[in-house]
Amino acid sequence: MNSGSELIRFCHKVYEKEFVAAYDGNLSIRLDSSRVLITPSGKNKGELSENDLLEIDLEGKVLRGSGKVSSEFRLHTHIYKIRPELNAVVHCHPVYTTAFATAGEGFTTPVFPEFILHLGKVPLCRYATPSTEDLIRSIEPYAAFSHAFLLENHGAVTAGKDISDAYYKMEKLEHTAKILFTARKLGREKTIPRFKLKELYEVAENKFGIIPDKRNKFI
Repeated sequence: MNSGSELIRFCHKVYEKEFVAAYDGNLSIRLDSSRVLITPSGKNKGELSENDLLEIDLEGKVLRGSGKVSSEFRLHTHIYKIRPELNAVVHCHPVYTTAFATAGEGFTTPVFPEFILHLGKVPLCRYATPSTEDLIRSIEPYAAFSHAFLLENHGAVTAGKDISDAYYKMEKLEHTAKILFTARKLGREKTIPRFKLKELYEVAENKFGIIPDKRNKFI
């Protein structure tokens, strides 16, 4: 499957999952060190075709395709510039995750083992006007190590080694947000004790070769 068809497949998935509504959100794939394939502005993600996608450089100049570049392309290209190991970015407004971001809360307490190992702490980035340089500055404190960001009063961003990885990180965020919301309706969530966290990290490294970034660990 080529990059365009793969990107379209996940554009349709974020719409089907109701991670976006109307013309919301933007997704991209890094093609090489200087080119990015990105969704255009003002089009529904569930209706996009390969012909709608734009190829841009890291400064947002359109190299191929017609249409308006997403106003938040800088969010994508900034991540690509400083994280050479990441090749895809997904920005959506999933309901439960965005509710946590709107309430001013990131996912920074240890609750779910799988979340801890695959996403680590997910920071809340202070509110910034979409499409501005201020939005880039809001993720800057965490951009060098985090794979997911909650944007205050805005939504969420995930980045991965490929578009599948970035998408499933977004799906994991929203699934976690739903469980936390439900747990709090029942009373509260229970966090994992520190000594069990150490055990979890040891098992992850020794059995599965997962070594979380120390800057993003819960201990």
